[in-house]
Amino acid sequence: MREINSIMSLSNLLVLFLQLLIVFFQFQTPAFALKQSYIVYMGVHSHGPEDAMTSVSKVKNSHHEFLASFLGSTERAKEAIFYSYTREINGFAATLDKAEAAAIARHPNVVSVFLNKGKHLHTTHSWDFMLLEKNGVVHRSSLWNKASYGEGIIIGNLDTGVWPESESFSDKGFGEVPSKWKGFCQNVNHTDVTCNRKLIGARYFNKAYASNGGKVNSTTSTSRDYDGHGSHTLSTAGGNFVPGANIFGVFNGTAKGGSPNARVAAYKVCWPPINQDGECYDGDILEAFEAAIKDGVDVLSVSLGGEPSNYLEDSTAIGSFHAVKNGVVVVCSAGNDGPKDGTVTNVAPWIITVGASTIDREFDTYVELHNGQRIKGTSISKALPGGRFYPLISGAQGKAANASAADAMLCKGGTLDPEKVKGKILACLRGENARVDKGMQAALAGAVGMILCNDKLTGNEIIADPHFLPASHLTYKDGLAVFEYINSTDDPMGFITPSTEHLNTKPAPFMAAFSSRGPNKVTPEILKPDITAPGVNIIAAFTGAKSPTENELDKRRTAFTTESGTSMSCPHVSGVVGLLKKLHPDWSPAAIKSAIMTTGKTRDNTVNPMLNGSFVKATPFSYGAGHIRPNRAMDPGLVYDLNVNDYLDFLCALGYNQSTIQLFSKEPFSCPSNASLLNFNYPSITISHLSGSVTVSRIVKNVGSPAVYAARIRQPHGISVSVEPNILKFERTGEEKSFQLTIRNRIDGAEGAPPGDYVFGELLWSDGLHYVRSPIVVSSNAAMTQSTELAVVENITSRT
Repeated sequence: MREINSIMSLSNLLVLFLQLLIVFFQFQTPAFALKQSYIVYMGVHSHGPEDAMTSVSKVKNSHHEFLASFLGSTERAKEAIFYSYTREINGFAATLDKAEAAAIARHPNVVSVFLNKGKHLHTTHSWDFMLLEKNGVVHRSSLWNKASYGEGIIIGNLDTGVWPESESFSDKGFGEVPSKWKGFCQNVNHTDVTCNRKLIGARYFNKAYASNGGKVNSTTSTSRDYDGHGSHTLSTAGGNFVPGANIFGVFNGTAKGGSPNARVAAYKVCWPPINQDGECYDGDILEAFEAAIKDGVDVLSVSLGGEPSNYLEDSTAIGSFHAVKNGVVVVCSAGNDGPKDGTVTNVAPWIITVGASTIDREFDTYVELHNGQRIKGTSISKALPGGRFYPLISGAQGKAANASAADAMLCKGGTLDPEKVKGKILACLRGENARVDKGMQAALAGAVGMILCNDKLTGNEIIADPHFLPASHLTYKDGLAVFEYINSTDDPMGFITPSTEHLNTKPAPFMAAFSSRGPNKVTPEILKPDITAPGVNIIAAFTGAKSPTENELDKRRTAFTTESGTSMSCPHVSGVVGLLKKLHPDWSPAAIKSAIMTTGKTRDNTVNPMLNGSFVKATPFSYGAGHIRPNRAMDPGLVYDLNVNDYLDFLCALGYNQSTIQLFSKEPFSCPSNASLLNFNYPSITISHLSGSVTVSRIVKNVGSPAVYAARIRQPHGISVSVEPNILKFERTGEEKSFQLTIRNRIDGAEGAPPGDYVFGELLWSDGLHYVRSPIVVSSNAAMTQSTELAVVENITSRT
């Protein structure tokens, strides 16, 4: 019994000990709390640019001291911080656990704390299509001629770096580097970039990438472009005239950028993807914005994006805000998640957001079927040898035993059986895996050619890719004809012709199906995208480090290639902005944006309304204010101007805390009592949840000669719009006039706007010479459709 009691006592003591141990650990900070990298954003610095250099060390120390108050020591703070933003942007990037981040976010001097997330990477004939030249001849009235081709302008590019050996970046004929340039070429090892008088800067930023598990080695510690995306976008914005540009000897022509005499600088912020998190991390993006502002760029081209989010938790929105404060115009891609509604990204009102559309050039590659059908497709590839018909099968018919028919139809890697595919033309369905990868997988399985068929979602949008094997990309309707033929006979046969260039195609432009669409999910009252520009089958510079198919088995190299995406349309606008900055150095970023938007066109070269990728009438949610017209933008007549305080008022109207907004401004600031989204002086007019009627105020500035402008309204369906006054008389350049629009659901017995749907109209001011057009977008105050819910949607922006 004594032994039993002894055992029981020991058991009770053990239970008590375990209970005490549990209580003890409940009150301890977890020793192994998950660490992640965060951005701590604190607004703008109080020091000016003139004393920034002397303040760098002081600012870093202040960041260390600030973080030490949360982590317990300066040593731990120094170890945690991997970027201090010390010049224009105030804040730092650091490795923290969730509890530490939450505590810091509550501090009154902190604007926001957000995870260091990854964003995704989102020419020859295009400038002819936009009338900067005509058949290679530059008219004296062209913006190119008027703006000296962008001479003296500096264009920066946040992307995958630069291939400096490209002729697009040769400095032959260039004089001394502009004295305003304060940047440099970051050379660390033999793989790095050597700059010249054209390519005047090249830097890389990878600490945020590394903090998320990215491997840092010789290829990720250089501004050299091993991807090709950055060289393509930078040369589109500011590349030289390069005669004889071709892709594997096909389509010989002259490549050129929008501002071919501008100087360019590469800021490498995008790296090989980590899982599916993205290629471009917030911390690196902010550091690059800091560097570009300090270096003295005039224009920043940013062809990347992520999920639409709160403006103060978005590195691109934050960085571009500080850039615009310093007079830098920031142009961003809209994203490649179309044609779904509400997918547009980079929606801050101080950014120029660009959608993608086509030009009037096609690379025709025909599919000939043994039943006599001849179907026009597109690609950049050679013809099938022998001039004879080949057996034709679908991906599903060529599937491997362990693969699904659906995956084989997509021609995914490992889904095709070489015994079934060898020697045949393979018909693959578009979707999921990359278009060029499908051709490579077909070739690996032994196919002699590929027919790439659109699905219903991608409709009529076909892309001229430099495929590894003879190929042709067909529309949805034509693809159905191919599959129908395959299924109608026991012995289907086909042939693929060589690619040929075809100009002056119609209709053009039309919107690319991949181009992300509105409405703006963050602020529905701001129409996004702002403008559209060429983004399909764009020829520009490429890297010498890999093939255009990106497959290691493809050993081909080309100095130029075609790419498609809003990544390609963005630098077209950046190049035009460079020209406008040269011609009008006194214009604000908002004035330049307004000039581009209000002179855009909404009709194609058949003089009919612009269409979408399914050849249905497009709306401003696809093209914004329209397709860019550079020559019109240099003389817009009137502009809708904005300054930094207007953007602060905008944040006030959104309900941001005044003390938080104060951190943006070096000067004393208080939110005005009448701050209103309706009266934000944007060049487009969007009313969400209209109930009854609203009155909208706008101010226009005359940037032309004295003139009298009259208003004309195209009413949205079911909506009445009136303007007061409807005549504006300007007696001098720089004079401003205000007007009001009253927008109401019709009450005169006519049919009103459909509940919950958006309807579209326009306001046009004209003096007979200038046509200043603003889109009007209205939705009624009924239950909104799924496409207009104010929730941030998942953005899986892909490179197309």
